[in-house]
Amino acid sequence: MDDMNQMNGANIKNGCRVLNRDLIKYIAMFTMALNHIAGAGLVPYAEGTRFLNLLFTGIGYFTAITMCYFLVEGYEYTRSKRNYAIRLLLAALISQFPFSYALPFGSYNMLFTLFLCFLILVVQEKVTNTALRRILTFLLILASLPCDWPLLAPIFTVMFAHSRGNRKKMWRSYLIAYAMFAVITYLSNQEVYELAFPVLTAALEGLPLLLSGVVILYFYNGKRAEHGKKFSQWFFYLFYPLHLLVIGLIAHGVIPL
Repeated sequence: MDDMNQMNGANIKNGCRVLNRDLIKYIAMFTMALNHIAGAGLVPYAEGTRFLNLLFTGIGYFTAITMCYFLVEGYEYTRSKRNYAIRLLLAALISQFPFSYALPFGSYNMLFTLFLCFLILVVQEKVTNTALRRILTFLLILASLPCDWPLLAPIFTVMFAHSRGNRKKMWRSYLIAYAMFAVITYLSNQEVYELAFPVLTAALEGLPLLLSGVVILYFYNGKRAEHGKKFSQWFFYLFYPLHLLVIGLIAHGVIPL
C-alpha cells in the first residue's frame, strides 16, 4: 500500500511537469518585453499608469534568472561550447545598438552578461586550481558591472551550477537570489521614498524570481518542444534585438502608436 501511495505521488508530481524548455523561454521573452516596454517609457511612471509601469517592470524580473538557469543547463548539454559562446557574443554585439536606442540604461545588454556567465562556467569546468578558479570567477563577476543585471546574474549562474540536480539546493539558490535582489532594490529606493515603500517594493519586485523557481522546479519537464526546435533556437537570438529595435522606434516616434 505504501509503495502504491508513493507511485501515485510520483505520478501527481510528474503530471504537473507540463512545461517544456522552449515554452518557458517564450514566457520569459514575453515578460522581458513587458519590462522593456516600461523601461522605454511607453508605459510611463506617472499618474494613471504608475501601477502598470511597476507591474510590467516587476514581471520582467522573471526573465534574467530563468535565462541564467537555462544557460547552465545549455552549457551542460550543448554539442559545441565554442559555437554556443560565439552565438552569444555575436548576438550581444548585434543587440547593443537596439538596446541603447530603446533603453536609457547606459549599459551593455543582457547578452553580454550571459556571455560572461558562460565564461564563468568554462572557468568552473576547466580550471582545476581552486585559488585560480576563484580569482577568475571573481574577476568575471566584476566584469559584469557595466552590463545589464550586473553581479547578480553571474552569481545566480554560479549558484545554479553548483546546485543543479539537487532540488533542496536549487531552492536555496532561488531564495538567496530573491534576498540579494530584494536588498539591492531596497538600497536603491531607500533614499527616495519613506521606509515602508522601498521595503514593500523590494519584497514584491523580487517575487518573479521565486516564480521562476516554482516554474523550473515544479512545472518544467526537462525537455525541449517536440517540433520547431531549430526555429525556437534562432527565435530566442533574433527576438532580443528585434523587439528592442521596435520598442526604440516607437519610443522615438518613428513608429506612431
